[in-house]
Amino acid sequence: MSERPPYVNSEKFLKLEIKAELENVTDLAPSGDDYEYNFKVVCNSCHEEHPKYVTLKRSETRNISNSRGSAHLVWRCGNCKKESSASFVAEPSKPYSSESNGQFATLLKMECRGLEFTDFAPKGQWTCKGETGTKFLDVDLEDDDWVEYDEKAKVDVRISNIESQWTRA
Repeated sequence: MSERPPYVNSEKFLKLEIKAELENVTDLAPSGDDYEYNFKVVCNSCHEEHPKYVTLKRSETRNISNSRGSAHLVWRCGNCKKESSASFVAEPSKPYSSESNGQFATLLKMECRGLEFTDFAPKGQWTCKGETGTKFLDVDLEDDDWVEYDEKAKVDVRISNIESQWTRA
C-alpha cells in the first residue's frame, strides 16, 4: 500500500505545475484538446496508487455512475472498488513561457473527487515557438531533451530538464 498523501481530502482543486529549461523557444504547450495527459493516480479512500499511468483528454468525458454528471476521468480503485472522478477546470492550459524559464509555472487545474494525482508524464506531441515566431508542432518531451534548429533565427533550440509537481489550487 502507498504512503498516505499529506493533503488527503474528498474534493479539491489541484494544479499541475511544470518547469523546464528553454533555449531560444517559448510558449511550450500540449498540442491541443486532443492531447492525451498521462497521470499517476492514488485513491483517497485506501491510499493505493494505481500501478500504471491513467490517460485523459479535455475533449472526452465519461458518465459518473449513479449521477447525472460526467467527468474527464472516472476511475474505480482496483483495491477498494470506490469510484472517483476528476475534471479539467474550464480555463485552458497556459503555455510555459520563456519568462518562467527554470521555474515552476501552472500548466492546468483539475477538480478531483476521491482521488489525487501524484505524477505527470509529458508523453505525446507538444508545441512551442521560436523567438522569431517559428512554430514547432512535433515536440517530443518523453526523453527529457528536445533539440531542433530554427532556420529563420539560425540558432539551435532546446527544451530540457522537464519536471512537474502537483499542488493545491
